[in-house]
Amino acid sequence: MALEVSFLPEATAFVNALDEKAREKVFFNIRKTRIGLSGEWFQKMSGTDEIWEFRTLYNKQYIRLFAFWDKRNRSQTLIICTHGFLKTTDKTPLQEITRAEQIRTFYFKTQNYELIQKKT
Repeated sequence: MALEVSFLPEATAFVNALDEKAREKVFFNIRKTRIGLSGEWFQKMSGTDEIWEFRTLYNKQYIRLFAFWDKRNRSQTLIICTHGFLKTTDKTPLQEITRAEQIRTFYFKTQNYELIQKKT
């Protein structure tokens, strides 16, 4: 089964705003996930049922990119990245998790949310 990672517009804007080396490190972690490796760079958010996060540490910056799974297509599984933020505290702000959950709900309700494919 193929595994692809897609970016919604907010996630694309966030990643594009990172400096080049930080962006490369985020994409490196995404590539590891796409080829089936697992590790602390991609984990399910504790306390949630459906939200995951790509975790990247670069130059003392904690970069977080929220995501969820879309497994409706039997021949391809998608990881959909919703949005990202730079983490500055030990705890992930609840409003960021809530935002990811709302985007996920909207995505599945409309089923035509604009996807922007990003080659990684």
